[in-house]
Amino acid sequence: MTANIDPTKQQRSKAWTAGAVITAVLALFFAFDSIPKILGVSFAREATEGLGFSPDKTAVIGWVLLVCLVVFLIPRTAVLGALGLTAYLGGAVTMNLHADKPLAGFVLSGVYVGVLLWIALILRRPELLRVLGLRRA
Repeated sequence: MTANIDPTKQQRSKAWTAGAVITAVLALFFAFDSIPKILGVSFAREATEGLGFSPDKTAVIGWVLLVCLVVFLIPRTAVLGALGLTAYLGGAVTMNLHADKPLAGFVLSGVYVGVLLWIALILRRPELLRVLGLRRA
């Protein structure tokens, strides 16, 4: 006896898995960015100061990032978290531009990560394509 497997479900499952893997990589990236800021590690404080912030703002920036990440990782609030992370990355783009960092390597890195973030979310929740008007019901 052979089981009939719906190819669209199998494809969705592969897409969801890919989205989950990308999400896990992004979660590690954001965690490794936020934790040193929260703990006040010297390199994080120096980097924050290099962007024009006072070093005492480093922990605040880290906490904002960590809260947005947690909200993104909760399935029910993932869209809200993605919006928060996108705003955070927009601030990073602005600050790197203000600090005259190289365009492709620093300034646009926030854009690259933001696009990857939304790709991961859409792979996990393809119904978002309908909300965005990119797919019909």
